[in-house]
Amino acid sequence: MPIFEYKCDDCGHEFEELVFDRDECPPCPECRSEKTGKLMSAVRSRVGGGASAPAESSSGDEGSGLSTSAASPCAGCSGGDCSSCGS
Repeated sequence: MPIFEYKCDDCGHEFEELVFDRDECPPCPECRSEKTGKLMSAVRSRVGGGASAPAESSSGDEGSGLSTSAASPCAGCSGGDCSSCGS
């Protein structure tokens, strides 16, 4: 069930509402007017996750572009040193 943003045509109040029918326009919670309209909302999404590993090597392999640090078993960090990794 999506949350839509609405604006009242009578009082100008903007509000969000969880609706079951996408064509439904709920009454204004401020003035109870039935004259409301759906607003266009910005969409935010995140694909993937986690931080990327540094491209530089810390073991003296300059120029190779490969990192020699151990891979983290934890999806919550990239360094392997958070409390949930146990490292």
